[in-house]
Amino acid sequence: MHKVTAIIPCKNEAHNIEAVLQSVSWCSEIMVVDSFSADNTVELAKKYTSRIIESEYINSASQKNRAIPLAQSEWILLVDADERVTEELKEEIQKILSADSIEYDAFWIYRKNFFLGQEIKYSGWQRDKVIRLFKRDCCRYEEKEVHAEIVTSGKVGKLKSKLLHNTYKNIFHYLEKWDRYSTWSANEAAKKAVEPNLFHLIIKPCFRFFKHYVIDLGFLDGYAGLIICSLVAKGVFMRYVKLYAMQKGKKF
Repeated sequence: MHKVTAIIPCKNEAHNIEAVLQSVSWCSEIMVVDSFSADNTVELAKKYTSRIIESEYINSASQKNRAIPLAQSEWILLVDADERVTEELKEEIQKILSADSIEYDAFWIYRKNFFLGQEIKYSGWQRDKVIRLFKRDCCRYEEKEVHAEIVTSGKVGKLKSKLLHNTYKNIFHYLEKWDRYSTWSANEAAKKAVEPNLFHLIIKPCFRFFKHYVIDLGFLDGYAGLIICSLVAKGVFMRYVKLYAMQKGKKF
């Protein structure tokens, strides 16, 4: 069987770290990449692995790209602290890695997302997938501040089993991350020299809400769907408000 290293990026994830490490305990190697946690994340992680790397957090892509070359295995399974590898996903990965040769360099994995204690089946999250199983030597994350994905010149396959994703501890956790992501998105838009106007500030947020709540059936997710779709739309609005502030030389 081809060996696989599980990489777990984290910061202040004491409430999550043991469960995610237990879910990847079958991997050949486990590497925890901690961004100087202020809680006892590292102490808990030491119960499961001695490979703990402290790395200053700049953005998700750079943190992961620093860790990937340090893995001892040919294959990488990258799992965030709020995700869990199910038994079905484990068996599917092991079956793939047991083959003499593997035609793909990376694999998409769909996620089953939970928000405010319930599974979100619609609201645009039904298509949520990430590349998390990939070859160490030919895959890296694109240099973006937000929503960076693996780039490879090889073929990318798709797994049937899903990752479990416990998105946020509570609504305040969501809002904290939402604020951070809207700032990163504004930075990305600034690099593309986007000039915010009424289209960006009114039409795009309204369409985003309509798309997720109506077209993507977010209304079927009940109150959680309404909250998600509203915050996604507001995130689009705030991206361009922050971009406008940046261009006017104002601190936001």
